[in-house]
Amino acid sequence: MASQTGVTRRRLLLGLGSGLGLLGGGGAYVYWSLQGDSGGYTAPKSQPVVTTRGLLDSPEGPTAETEGTWSFDDASEVFLFIHGFSTDAERARNNAYTAQVALEESTPAPVVAYSWESNVEWEQAKDNAVANRTPLAQWLVEWAETDGRPVHVLAHSLGARLTGETLRVLAEQGATDALASVSLLGGAIPYDSVVQGGRYGDAIEAVDAPVSNFYSQNDKVLSWVYRASDRTHAVGHAGARDAGPLPDGYQDVNVTDLVADHYSYFEPGEGCLSRVAAEIE
Repeated sequence: MASQTGVTRRRLLLGLGSGLGLLGGGGAYVYWSLQGDSGGYTAPKSQPVVTTRGLLDSPEGPTAETEGTWSFDDASEVFLFIHGFSTDAERARNNAYTAQVALEESTPAPVVAYSWESNVEWEQAKDNAVANRTPLAQWLVEWAETDGRPVHVLAHSLGARLTGETLRVLAEQGATDALASVSLLGGAIPYDSVVQGGRYGDAIEAVDAPVSNFYSQNDKVLSWVYRASDRTHAVGHAGARDAGPLPDGYQDVNVTDLVADHYSYFEPGEGCLSRVAAEIE
């Protein structure tokens, strides 16, 4: 896991290098602040995955496929883990499995990985997050129609952008009951995008699912790198602040006391998934 985190760290520093240049002497501090990982867990090959890798440009339009083993008949609910930036297919599975291990401490339930092409440059990754909104919305609607068990979304980092865009599609389609809950973990989206009148505010209010934003002021990736690159504050660093009135169903949850860095939100024993589970209950 250390090497995978190293790749992510280098990608952030190189891909957002122009923004870091604005920080001057703070660059070294930023580099060391990006240390951290989610625990180094390795998923079994059976880990259930929904993937759009290589499928966004199919002739029939963006679509998704499933991988792994989907035999969890005893489960009353499922979680869908949407990873963030600079994550390849293997790490996407590992992240979902790591979240599953963490949830076993409080809410045992299968965790499905949503695997999308984020291991590209930053701006392209943001575009890919938007492009994934249609296949993810379609999968959620089909799941609700064919299976029906509640789906709880865990969206880490740039996965919050993909999730917000998907909420907009669900709201436009009137599929407001396709989700049971949404938990943003260190969301790499603008702090004012979640308020009423913001890009995602109306969709958050429209869906029949609570949306909780778990933020940590220890998250230097968001407070330094994201802020330098995108010229705004991230909702995952200090919540919506005073950007405007919040939509019904939305709440900020401060987990600074639980989350030490950008990679630890879903780390077993040290992250905030026990708090997530408590909020869902």
